[in-house]
Amino acid sequence: YSVEKRKQISVRGLAGVENVSDLKTNFNRHLHFTLVKDRNVATKRDYYFALANTVRDHLVGRWIRTQQHYYEKDPKRVYYLSLEFYMGRTLQNTMVNLALENACDEATYQLGLDMEELQDIEEDAGLGNGGLGRLAACFLDSMASLGLAAYGYGIRYEFGIFNQKIVSGWQVEEADDWLRYGNPWEKARPEYMRPVHFYGRVEHTPEGVKWVDTQVVLALPYDTPVPGYRNNIVNTMRLWSAKAPCDFNLKDFNVGGYIQAVLDRNLAENISRVLYPNDNFFEGKELRLKQEYFVVAATLQDIIRRFKASKFGSTEYVRLDLSTLPDKVAIQLNDTHPALAIPELMRILVDVEKLTWEKSWDIVVRTCAYTNHTVLPEALERWPVDLFQNLLPRHLEIIYEINRRHLERIAKLYPGDHDRLRRMSLIEEGNVKKINMAHLCIVGSHAVNGVARIHSEIIKDTVFKDFYDVDPQKFQNKTNGITPRRWLVMCNPGLAEVIAERIGEDYIRDLDQLKKLLKFVNDDAFIRDVAKVKQENKMKFAAHLEDHYKVKINPNSMFDVQVKRIHEYKRQLLNCLHIITLYNRIKREPNKSWTPRTIMIGGKAAPGYHTAKMIIKLITSIGDIVNNDPVVGDRLKVIFLENYRVTLAEKADLSEQISTAGTEASGTGNMKFMLNGALTIGTMDGANVEMAEEAGEENLFIFGMRVPDVEALDKKGYDAMSYYNRIPELKQAMDQISGGFFSPNQHDLFKDLVNMLMHHDRFKVFADYEAYIKCQEKVSALYKNPKEWTKMVIHNIAGCGKFSSDRTITQYAREIWGMEPSLEKIAAPDDIH
Repeated sequence: YSVEKRKQISVRGLAGVENVSDLKTNFNRHLHFTLVKDRNVATKRDYYFALANTVRDHLVGRWIRTQQHYYEKDPKRVYYLSLEFYMGRTLQNTMVNLALENACDEATYQLGLDMEELQDIEEDAGLGNGGLGRLAACFLDSMASLGLAAYGYGIRYEFGIFNQKIVSGWQVEEADDWLRYGNPWEKARPEYMRPVHFYGRVEHTPEGVKWVDTQVVLALPYDTPVPGYRNNIVNTMRLWSAKAPCDFNLKDFNVGGYIQAVLDRNLAENISRVLYPNDNFFEGKELRLKQEYFVVAATLQDIIRRFKASKFGSTEYVRLDLSTLPDKVAIQLNDTHPALAIPELMRILVDVEKLTWEKSWDIVVRTCAYTNHTVLPEALERWPVDLFQNLLPRHLEIIYEINRRHLERIAKLYPGDHDRLRRMSLIEEGNVKKINMAHLCIVGSHAVNGVARIHSEIIKDTVFKDFYDVDPQKFQNKTNGITPRRWLVMCNPGLAEVIAERIGEDYIRDLDQLKKLLKFVNDDAFIRDVAKVKQENKMKFAAHLEDHYKVKINPNSMFDVQVKRIHEYKRQLLNCLHIITLYNRIKREPNKSWTPRTIMIGGKAAPGYHTAKMIIKLITSIGDIVNNDPVVGDRLKVIFLENYRVTLAEKADLSEQISTAGTEASGTGNMKFMLNGALTIGTMDGANVEMAEEAGEENLFIFGMRVPDVEALDKKGYDAMSYYNRIPELKQAMDQISGGFFSPNQHDLFKDLVNMLMHHDRFKVFADYEAYIKCQEKVSALYKNPKEWTKMVIHNIAGCGKFSSDRTITQYAREIWGMEPSLEKIAAPDDIH
């Protein structure tokens, strides 16, 4: 190791000598039991599992202690329901939160192993698509770090988000078999298996309503520990896996049918097989609806079991009165995917617990809260009524009754306003009757929040205006955040340390303290340290890129990065037009002194999203031309980052956040880049607005239309051709794409993209082209002055405090869940030997 690598970094936790020797002993013990009798030679994977199990030992005692602590204290519990949890890798995150990273580093080093190499063996838990699933993961970290009794509930997908391969410039999907070698972080809990019912029919009897003749699927829970940051609290993420019951279909089998009956068990178990890979797009498939009900039905049984069994000052006491549920339980719906929690909880209270409708409804509304993540119409869930009729007949009845009462209330408030009733109904009439899940969530929740200030305002002004007019008190804003543990301490230890040297380490659990960096904005030593960390990160990454992409990278070039899902609204195409414009300018004046750039774009396209896949092909095709042009040399390189998963935030100089104003609800990648010292070029959209406010608008590169400009353009009618005809550089770039300059073997390859941009571009790429190019010129000019650039970087890092998920969760806790966060540490269990 270099001296630098072995320098004890305070933010990584101290390596005590006794700690290191204990770790080595435990590591060797685990390794010994990992190796099978006939195999004396350990593989790298054996070493990884030994290390993971050694670290896990430090979690278990704390995990048990935490759950005991909750049982004794009987606090209010929050249940975060999400169909996605994008957890990534667990090993390093656990070491950071338990302050074990240095000791493990030292122990593995003494054993002749490289910890980074072992960490690389871990499979990502990619159980999410992007922002929504990663937000859930950050929230779990913050809830544990803030001492909240919190549980994440979701599905244990056997296959997570697909692995992306780029073959001849095209995206190819590969199944993500992340459980192939086993998962050391989870613990199956078969004793808490729960039945989930589907299909069947409803009987109305004198004793009440019965849902009968159903098909049963079992939900088997797997628990993963979620450690807080150095407070000895370990919460639980419980993911459900679908199992067929033992007698599944076997009762139907006749001679010869037995084999088929056993094979048909797969039908039940398919429910938790694979994550739907769409981001911001609704796909109304029966299997997806089954997933949504599966997680909700299993989770609510668990919530009610825990509520009833919870000790209440005495061991004999069992809570039978469900009217106090909202005092002890908060359910947060992460988007509309778990919306069925509302009718399912009604079904339990009315049909099973025999409460009145009114009493039940009061409990449901006070317990549930809904987070909206998008206003794009194609992303809003609308389920066909006949699908419900078949799959969940009782829930359809309940939703109809919720709607009847809801519309009765609206009719009283607005007599004769039939159009309003139509707009506000939970059921949308049309050739196919559909259930509007967002409307169900709003009516069935006591709080509805957007995820950035501008987004929360758009919700109230447009999509849900009718609901806001009736119940303004329900609507709130909770601007998203990211956990500084993973997105600074873990991914950028160099920068974390440079900051800690100036302001101490407390900022890791109180990110607002970054404001203290403002007094170092003109401190030459600090400026130098920040620039040095960035340069080291870039050098290392440049070497990695040359290995992987066989493209020679200039490490002194500006690393201009756009990584996020590929989607028209995120406007990777605007980035492409800038690349082509830059290329044409260099070709026109090859002797001018250009600011060198390495432009990196990464992200996955949903497998069925043709336009997104064409965008990837365009990016790779532009790269083929640009990267092989000797005139350009190393002044411009274009790389499409295959299978982007891990953070690049610490390596970027420039972060591209260029969605059409009013389309990106919040964004969280924008926050990761800002915290790691990249400057943002962006529109006034999502959380960019608040980032500009916190760091000072002069410290971001803001360009383009604002929301009112976009609305005005919609009214007037957006005419792409007028920009094309007026702006020569734009015309040249578009003519090159359509004329086959970037696809010499197939001239009309990009005709669909060209046609879309020219004639039906919902996201108005051309309207922001000029402003974007001008803004990029300002970026290039500033990059030539490293000192001024780094000062702006420091302003940005200092303005990041608001964007900690700790702040977000504190607001959820106080303003929605009625809970109070705490930074107190609970007693550690005796060290496990």
